[in-house]
Amino acid sequence: MRITRFIIFIFFIIIMTLNVMAQKKIVQTAGRTQLGEFAPEFAHLNDDILFGEVWSRNDLLSLRDRSLVTLTSLISQGITDSSLTYHLQEAKKNGITRTEISEIITHIAFYAGWPKAWAAFRQAKEVWKEDTSVEDAKSRFQQEMIFPIGEPNTAYAQYFKGNSYLARISGEQVPIANVTFEPGCRNNWHIHHATKGGGQMLIGVAGRGWYQEWGKPAQEILPGTVIHIPADVKHWHGAATDSWFAHLAFEIEGENASNEWLEPVSDAVYEKINKNNQE
Repeated sequence: MRITRFIIFIFFIIIMTLNVMAQKKIVQTAGRTQLGEFAPEFAHLNDDILFGEVWSRNDLLSLRDRSLVTLTSLISQGITDSSLTYHLQEAKKNGITRTEISEIITHIAFYAGWPKAWAAFRQAKEVWKEDTSVEDAKSRFQQEMIFPIGEPNTAYAQYFKGNSYLARISGEQVPIANVTFEPGCRNNWHIHHATKGGGQMLIGVAGRGWYQEWGKPAQEILPGTVIHIPADVKHWHGAATDSWFAHLAFEIEGENASNEWLEPVSDAVYEKINKNNQE
């Protein structure tokens, strides 16, 4: 059967103009906590202006981009006190990986100075020390499939529990992307709406994961598994608790298509699915 009109991939790039993510406002209280009585105006500028307004302008620069700019500025000035530690921690929260921070500081070293990079690396190693095993597991999983794992899925992180990654495979004819989930990662319940056509298709490429429609048993996804999801069906998908997982994701073109993100999959539901499969 020939599929004539096909697809743009789903969760992460899902028609940006129809599903613009609400940006999170940064809340900072360090200024008032440490200097509220001694320097109230400085505390106000730090908490309400720098973080409350400048850092919160995510329509102009993402939090990840602002972390990159801030780290470069601090390291270039040789600032390696608690402020650098804080911004390294925030950069990690904003999606910068252990591998990326290593490359970032290495690049800065050639412009800002070798000793400054050495000092920054000491703090970065502490911030990302728990990620060593994750990076090793990620590298091993990459060897299991021909598609790249890609970059951290920071744009849609609020709709996922755990860490996921995105790699665009093709942007011509049929746009395709590979989506990778760390063990235990899954997206929220969601619906792909359309008045005609629409829906979604998943193809497992590596590891083991789950797909479930509302009110139905979960289905296991293995390499080669094809999942057809009709429009307006509430569902979720993600990795098993003990396995990395990757699938190709497509969205079938439809009229008046949109994506609706709903509540997270509860731990009770998710753990029951994994427990039943292990027995």
